[in-house]
Amino acid sequence: MSEAAGDARLDMKQASKEVKESENAAEKYSAMTVSKHSEMNVGDLSSAFSAVPTHKPVKKQIQFVEEKQEFSRFPTKAGRRSLSRSISQSSTDSYSSDSSDDETSPRDKTQVNSKGSSDFCVKSIKQVEFGRREIEIAEQDMSALISLRKRAQSEKPLAGAKIVGCTHITAQTAVLIETLVALGAQCRWTACNIYSTQNEVAAALSETGVAVFAWKGESEDDFWWCIDRCVNTEGWQPNMILDDGGDLTHWVYKKYPNVFKKIRGIVEESVTGVHRLYQLSKAGKLCVPAMNVNDSVTKQKFDNLYCCRESILDGLKRTTDVMFGGKQVVVCGYGEVGKGCCAALKALGAIVYVTEIDPICALQACMDGFRVVKLNEVIRLVDVIITCTGNKNVVTRDQLDRMKNGSIVCNMGHSNTEIDVASLRTPELTWERVRSQVDHVIWPDGKRVILLAEGRLLNLSCSTVPTFVLSITATTQALALIELYNAPEGRYKQDVYLLPKKMDEYVASLHLATFDAHLTELSDEQAKYLGLNKNGPFKPNYYRY
Repeated sequence: MSEAAGDARLDMKQASKEVKESENAAEKYSAMTVSKHSEMNVGDLSSAFSAVPTHKPVKKQIQFVEEKQEFSRFPTKAGRRSLSRSISQSSTDSYSSDSSDDETSPRDKTQVNSKGSSDFCVKSIKQVEFGRREIEIAEQDMSALISLRKRAQSEKPLAGAKIVGCTHITAQTAVLIETLVALGAQCRWTACNIYSTQNEVAAALSETGVAVFAWKGESEDDFWWCIDRCVNTEGWQPNMILDDGGDLTHWVYKKYPNVFKKIRGIVEESVTGVHRLYQLSKAGKLCVPAMNVNDSVTKQKFDNLYCCRESILDGLKRTTDVMFGGKQVVVCGYGEVGKGCCAALKALGAIVYVTEIDPICALQACMDGFRVVKLNEVIRLVDVIITCTGNKNVVTRDQLDRMKNGSIVCNMGHSNTEIDVASLRTPELTWERVRSQVDHVIWPDGKRVILLAEGRLLNLSCSTVPTFVLSITATTQALALIELYNAPEGRYKQDVYLLPKKMDEYVASLHLATFDAHLTELSDEQAKYLGLNKNGPFKPNYYRY
């Protein structure tokens, strides 16, 4: 007999032995179990094994304790909403929701902080402690802004500044607001988006003395009421504006022209808001200097590009749980936001189309490997539409009518004008809320289109954004405010200005330490050859990064 055959027989014997040992162990366990149950009384046995057949085995459908609890094959609308919400609540709802589930409008509440002040209006001042933890976590990834705060705190460059702000109220914005306060400013704040406010953060800011008027889920009327309460208060008049979208600037300009004339400077950070400022300037109605932060390099190339590259996926995943591999997606607009969205979706295996009006951006999209199309050419094919143009009526009712069942529509631009949502609020269409910020719009034939955040900014309405990249934008905003407030008379006229290149470079340099990055320094000979100052700026204003 060969050595291999001998080994095989030994293995078979060993296996047979192990099987017998297992059978003996099973018999012992069975005997012990019967012995144990024999000690139970008849009633216990009846209740424990009432579903077990005593004679011929019968296949039986598994049921709940009571048949009444079985799910209906076609649950009611209320049932569907309840079920959908229970499944998705933990993954999509913000802790901003008041734990008491109080639906009372904050405008109808009387709230007081620990200092006895009631000059604020938030969802619940009881959320202070949680909001403070959120802010502390954000500070850990905003070291550059904290560094600026420490460097300038003793000088108080914003002493006497009364800043009224209208931005997204998040933990990251709170770090900016508290930096402005540390630098000497008084602040009153409201939200630029009805869905993006973190209620706990708003409460934490109100506790520190910042007058915050904002909560998640405001109505349109609430939105304008909050802006007015920030501006129109006895014994306090703003002299600086920090805006995101231009709504605050527009309100002060229209409702309080005398206040507007006394403003020393406006800092605007969005495409929409900057466009409105340039319109005022062109019409000769801009009577104060304004700083266009949106087109600063540190905002365009970092917040708009890198932030959206990550947050677009976060927002879509949290709200829809969709898998993007093989999905057909059209991104409307190939600016910095569009570039970030396309890059992220392409990396997940999506088939990405781009729509563009600008031949330069369109050529960039082609060179990056995307097909540039007109929306009508692919409207019946695509699974997802993402708008990021800053324009209006980019997606019309006619196009929404032609989309296929289950398509997702969302917006990554600042304003809710890009998708014609108003045209969907008609009697023949049914709206069904299935998750927080997720609506199914149902056509008469049963087709459903999934609309996110009612066409408002997806990432800040439905998820969060990377803290580090917001540190870059916040530092830029802080420096712009300091520059405008302290500028000698005559430096800035009644016009819209870009952030000085030197300031852009300074913001970038503050954030390099996070990556342990080390800049190369020019020698005197090299600086002379290039015609540069060794300390910058290193690029002319016309340079395109």
